[in-house]
Amino acid sequence: MARILVVDDEVGIRELLSEILYDEGHTVELAENAAQARAARLRMRPDLVLLDIWMPDTDGVSLLKEWGSQGLLDMPVIMMSGHATIDTAVEATRIGAIDFLEKPITLQRLLKTIEAGLTRSRAPAYSGSAGQAQASVVVPLEDELDPPSAMLVAEAQAPAGNGLLGNISLDQPLREARDAFERIYFEYHLVRENHSMTRVSERTGLERTHLYRKLKQLGIESSRKRST
Repeated sequence: MARILVVDDEVGIRELLSEILYDEGHTVELAENAAQARAARLRMRPDLVLLDIWMPDTDGVSLLKEWGSQGLLDMPVIMMSGHATIDTAVEATRIGAIDFLEKPITLQRLLKTIEAGLTRSRAPAYSGSAGQAQASVVVPLEDELDPPSAMLVAEAQAPAGNGLLGNISLDQPLREARDAFERIYFEYHLVRENHSMTRVSERTGLERTHLYRKLKQLGIESSRKRST
């Protein structure tokens, strides 16, 4: 799991990317312009940034230069654009971007590029363009599972010979197995936090909007049923 900042002025692109990244288990911060991206970068250091080139206030390449000059370009940045020229892409990589995605972005290309970027960010050191100071080692995010919930879903510590991990069948497709795990995970936290969505959101590291969406997707009641 990684914390990814998505910067794009098109709401449809932001929503699509956030859905994909959330589904992959990442935490996502969204910014619709350079001003919001600056504020997000000052609040936290993302593990990776998806940065659109053409934006109304400040373009992505200028923001990239700004972060570099301020010593804030200590995370991998992947540029995105549907209209950029080769020269623009080359300039962005020279400044410090690690890759470039051309819109419309295919799912396979997106996930492969993000995986490569995160792998690079977890290396002993990440450096941008020549002359920029090397960033410190990336500190991995805390595991989202606290000890009780980890014990709940992995009591056996290893899959049994019948292809089961707890009561989750390992013979089903990955997405279905993951959904089964997530149901156990979220139901555990809902009970533990007495169905307080604020506390469940804090505990699981998901924004409330996405938490409600995830629970609905999994078919989990978000509020405790009252007895009649």
